[in-house]
Amino acid sequence: MSQEIRNLEPKPLWNKFADLNAVPRPSKKEERVIEFMKNFGTSLGLETFEDEIRNVIIRKPATPGMENRKPIVLQGHLDMVHQKNNDTNFDFDTQGIDMYVDGDWVRAKGTTLGADNGLGVAMIMAILESTDIKHPAIEALFTIDEETGMTGALNLKGGVLQGEILLNLDTEEDDEIDIGCAGGIDVTATRGYNEEETPEGSVGYTITVKGLQGGHSGMDIHKGLGNANKIMNRLLFDGFENFGLQIAEISGGSLRNAIPRESVAKVIIAEMYDEAFVFDMQEVIGDIKTEFKTMEPNLTIEIVKNDTVPAKVMDLGVQEGLLRAIYAAHNGVYRMSADMEDLVETSNNIARVIVKDGQISIQNLTRSSVESSKMDLANALRSAYELFGCEVDFAGSYPGWTPNVNSEILDVLTSIYEKQNGEKPKVVACHAGLECGILGTNYPNMDMISFGPTIHGAHSPDERASIKSSQKFWKFVLEILENIPVKK
Repeated sequence: MSQEIRNLEPKPLWNKFADLNAVPRPSKKEERVIEFMKNFGTSLGLETFEDEIRNVIIRKPATPGMENRKPIVLQGHLDMVHQKNNDTNFDFDTQGIDMYVDGDWVRAKGTTLGADNGLGVAMIMAILESTDIKHPAIEALFTIDEETGMTGALNLKGGVLQGEILLNLDTEEDDEIDIGCAGGIDVTATRGYNEEETPEGSVGYTITVKGLQGGHSGMDIHKGLGNANKIMNRLLFDGFENFGLQIAEISGGSLRNAIPRESVAKVIIAEMYDEAFVFDMQEVIGDIKTEFKTMEPNLTIEIVKNDTVPAKVMDLGVQEGLLRAIYAAHNGVYRMSADMEDLVETSNNIARVIVKDGQISIQNLTRSSVESSKMDLANALRSAYELFGCEVDFAGSYPGWTPNVNSEILDVLTSIYEKQNGEKPKVVACHAGLECGILGTNYPNMDMISFGPTIHGAHSPDERASIKSSQKFWKFVLEILENIPVKK
């Protein structure tokens, strides 16, 4: 890791981020980072413990003169999304993130950076370690598995936390203060299929969709970015309709909360259609690239003839149902909010499509700030998939966070932001899953707010964090801590 990261200002923040990023921390594999955080807390002589689900809580008493202020919870999540470029050789289970400075940005070499939510966690660590930052009594809550299920927040029991105000440090635009967020649900369609012997006189091809930007399946869903699974399905459908293409395998996308950047399919066609198939595919590819030329300038679609032909393919009846179901299944924005301008209310990400060895899996993440709308779209997806014989499972449902425009801590933050920056912040709700809504179910009287430094490209290898924004974030948090309201 470059020493230049540790020399950035504010040094307490960037040094803690560097320490954290040296620890592998995949979602659902947080054992090492949990031990790292517990050792950090105990090394400072602070009360440190795990709850039953393995969230880590560290308590620090108020600094002298701040004992009469309301106790606060500083909250961030320990896990990070793991995405890398295909040509990057990197093992997230064993390696720390390799970071570098690029102008005003901190980036990682070919992988996600982990600024989501590593910068928020590093900020909390720096405050816990400090000896000169004024603050009220603090509970630092480090949750697990935020990115793939909100497991830590969902299983945090009532009564564990004592704070009256929660500051969630997990948003990605430094001029925004979040007071609401979307809930989500995982929609998974599965079924088996019969494999058939590949007909004689067939030729094999590998179709590859790559070079898409990807990104956060909530925060970036409105941008019109390409979805590799939808693009691949379009190619396969055309080949099937016009040339009898048959599918041997598909592997598209990766994580539910990441817009899929890549998809690879192995297919066959009859040798008699070889030249016509390639010609037709090039026309379709040209049309797709023209459609996406503004948003996806690096989109690449390759059709490569294989030396060997797959031994088995999907039976045509199931294949037709699969292609039509994915065509029919909604991807992207489903409904915009009628109450908050420019806010996506409901959306879906067709995140992962796997076809192999007689099994189909289609994995979606459906989000909404309105529970009934979330289930409406989930049921629409279920209908599309069940019509071709899939079993559809709903799992991992979590609630949204209803905005409270009369929040006391919101008044504090907006006043400080305007004083520091000469303009009002944007008070918004976001189309992502913040933990505030979940935590609020067991702590309904806790006043909650969410904010953070500017981070672009989260959940993709293009993730980057602004250095200038981190300085703004640092100054903002320190003044907030000094101005927490007095206990009533």
